[in-house]
Amino acid sequence: MTPNAPDSNVPLNETARAEGDGLATSNGNGLGHSAASPVNVSAVNQSVPSLLPSVVPGPIAQSNLFESPRRVSSTAIVLGATAVMVVGLVFNLSWLGFIGATIALVTSFRVLWLPFLRPFISELFSSQEVAVPIAFVGGFIALVTLLKFIGVDRWFGGLLAQANWDAVGALGEVFGAVGQILIALLAVYIAWRQYVIEKDLTIQQNLITQQQTIDSFFQGISDLVLDEDGLLEDWPQERAIAEGRTAAILSSVDGGGKAKIIRFLSRARLLSPLKRDQRLGRAILDGTGGYEEDRVYGVRVIDLGVMLAGAVLSNSDLRWTDLSETNLIRADLSGCDLVRTNFSGTILCQASLRGSDLNGTRFFYGKAATASPRSKTELPDYRTGAYTGAVVENADFTGAVHMSQEQREYCCAWGGAKTRSSIPGGCEGIPNKLGQ
Repeated sequence: MTPNAPDSNVPLNETARAEGDGLATSNGNGLGHSAASPVNVSAVNQSVPSLLPSVVPGPIAQSNLFESPRRVSSTAIVLGATAVMVVGLVFNLSWLGFIGATIALVTSFRVLWLPFLRPFISELFSSQEVAVPIAFVGGFIALVTLLKFIGVDRWFGGLLAQANWDAVGALGEVFGAVGQILIALLAVYIAWRQYVIEKDLTIQQNLITQQQTIDSFFQGISDLVLDEDGLLEDWPQERAIAEGRTAAILSSVDGGGKAKIIRFLSRARLLSPLKRDQRLGRAILDGTGGYEEDRVYGVRVIDLGVMLAGAVLSNSDLRWTDLSETNLIRADLSGCDLVRTNFSGTILCQASLRGSDLNGTRFFYGKAATASPRSKTELPDYRTGAYTGAVVENADFTGAVHMSQEQREYCCAWGGAKTRSSIPGGCEGIPNKLGQ
């Protein structure tokens, strides 16, 4: 291949395009096309389209060539149709007014459909809400059509023609009377349900009011017996006021409320006999962050006394409460949780402890063999248990659970015949000391 030979790599169509566009084969320096390098040919080929005007029309030119006539706007259609409708009304041309009104209505509906009507209908009716009534109407029409095609309408018409309308009228009166009775029964049922609902609401409101009262009592007692440093400071008058408040609130709440108050007072050590300073009467600390107890000579902040006599505390939670030396005569403690409850010196005469949990319940101090019920004249001996026990005469222990052997021995010995017959496991071999 000679240096002046044409480049074989140059496409023929490029050469033809250059010749067709009227380009000279000279490169401007007196050299022929064969003397131009491939790089220059390529550069020329790339620069040619930018120098020559475009033969193929662009998008804008195409749109201008093929643009259709502009459509009449919807506003013009509505205005024109309204004008036609007015002309028809003025000249009493019903056909002209009908045409104008129809065109105006259809055009207005098309304009309002997308921006207003369609979103409103889509928001008002979901697909499920629209499908259900449409399916109901369609199914009803299909059922009526099917019955007509199979001849049910003719059979029903013949049946109505042969019917005894006097009997039908009498039957209608009977159905009307039955309907009135059913309506009256429905009214009675609605009134009864309304009464039940109002009763439940009243109970709930009473519970809320009771809980608010109990919370106020807790706060009042705390403010009364504690000083600014949080230490117990119960002067005689303060103890009297605290006992008065407790007696008042215990008489105004139900069994559950009584149990809450007892648990609060017991865990706050307000029901336990505390050792006092012999000069000022203040409670003495035990050196471990609490107050020292004195079962013999101690003074309680609040002495329940007879506040719980005959109280209904059934199915209550009285775990770890101190009810020692409290008068619980004829009290209902059935079904109570009495785990670790202190009943030493408590009067439980004729009390009901049916089904109660007596796991760890204290009825006395010391040993069961030497323990005895409280006495009005003798001081309790907490070492031997003499005169420290609860008075369990005629108490009912039927169905009590977790009763230990020592508890059973004490209750059998000091409960009397009625109590002995109710104690689980029986009292065989245990002497009855109450008669002695």
